[in-house]
Amino acid sequence: MTARIDHLVTSGTFALDGGEWDVDNNVWIVGDDTEAIVIDAAHDAAAIEAALNGRTLRAIVCTHAHNDHIDAAPALADATGAPVLLHPDDLPLWKQTHPNRAPDGELADGQELEIAGTTLQVLSTPGHAPGAVCLYVPELSTVFTGDTLFQGGPGATGRSFSHFPTIVASIRDRLLALPSETTVRTGHGDSTTIGAEAPHLDEWIARGH
Repeated sequence: MTARIDHLVTSGTFALDGGEWDVDNNVWIVGDDTEAIVIDAAHDAAAIEAALNGRTLRAIVCTHAHNDHIDAAPALADATGAPVLLHPDDLPLWKQTHPNRAPDGELADGQELEIAGTTLQVLSTPGHAPGAVCLYVPELSTVFTGDTLFQGGPGATGRSFSHFPTIVASIRDRLLALPSETTVRTGHGDSTTIGAEAPHLDEWIARGH
């Protein structure tokens, strides 16, 4: 059976630099009827486990370590036995949320994760966070961008550990190089496509989004 993409929205709080914001997060599940990978275990481990519907969870992949994307990761790992994978450059952010629990493994640029006969390619895309990654799945014509690229522009870079020129370079060099028909599945909000976002790069740079 070909891998499919399931989508869950969970709600909670994003906290950084002394502020807190209510947020809805996209949780993505890639797999078939027997096994799956979760991308960004946000807020509600029980809801994510229920959405797995008995499938074996092979990994919990973190696109970055802002608390709203990782707060449920340890509980989901404990419930399923799946390892939590994070790029090591985001460990300082991870430790703000989970000081006593390290990730189980590392993500690296060019790494390939296999699930249900389908390959997810890790793309290093720093800027929103130092260790931010995206996951490109050519067979599904999809890239999971976390908070690097949204419908309408780059992720926020106004807080600690973020850098606007870096995120622009990541999007230009790593994401906009993907086929234009590639669906962009984001960490929050609606999906878009590479083709829909690519024409606006200069506009983003001009406004310093």
